[in-house]
Amino acid sequence: MSIDIMAALVEYQAYGYYFLLTFLVVILYWYIFHLYKSEKSGRRNYEQYGKIALEDNVLDEPVESMPVKQSKIEQQRGATK
Repeated sequence: MSIDIMAALVEYQAYGYYFLLTFLVVILYWYIFHLYKSEKSGRRNYEQYGKIALEDNVLDEPVESMPVKQSKIEQQRGATK
């Protein structure tokens, strides 16, 4: 009887491996499509990020400029004025 249980567990393990592998392949292709679509629409230029490895000095220009945000304390003080 224990041999039958072990055989069933091995079979379920094989099915689980197959479905996990299929799921990960689908996620990988979706991510590649997302990157391609983002670059085509102009939201991101991923070729710029290749410069990070070459130009990693502290004084180099950033790849993207980030908007300056106020801290929560400054926002609260500004609301009370």
